Amino acid sequence: QVRLLESGGGLVQAGGSLRLSCATSGIIGRINEMGWYRQALGKQRESVATLTTGGSPNYADSVKGRFTISRDNAKNTMYLQMSSLKPEDTAVYYCHAAVSIPLKGVNDYWGQGTQVTVSS
Repeated sequence: QVRLLESGGGLVQAGGSLRLSCATSGIIGRINEMGWYRQALGKQRESVATLTTGGSPNYADSVKGRFTISRDNAKNTMYLQMSSLKPEDTAVYYCHAAVSIPLKGVNDYWGQGTQVTVSS
């Protein structure tokens, strides 16, 4: 069973930092891409940062220069280092993985989400 488990969310003051982690397990196949998405109350889910295997990271314009995505393949874990946080970064943050399974195509997997709240 595939599991993506986020951690590291919480309450932080504006200007502060947090590091989110996404621990994966049970993935069989090739991970094409992993990424972080977020959904603020009353808004649609949006891409924050994505990282294709062997490629360069992509960031939403709103987080460029403040957030950094990374992966530790040995630990099967992805991270999102968030700095200079703003109240508008408040949202539930979700971990995502797109996995290629031979002869079956690409499956999308999501974590349960972790709340990030930035106070002004």
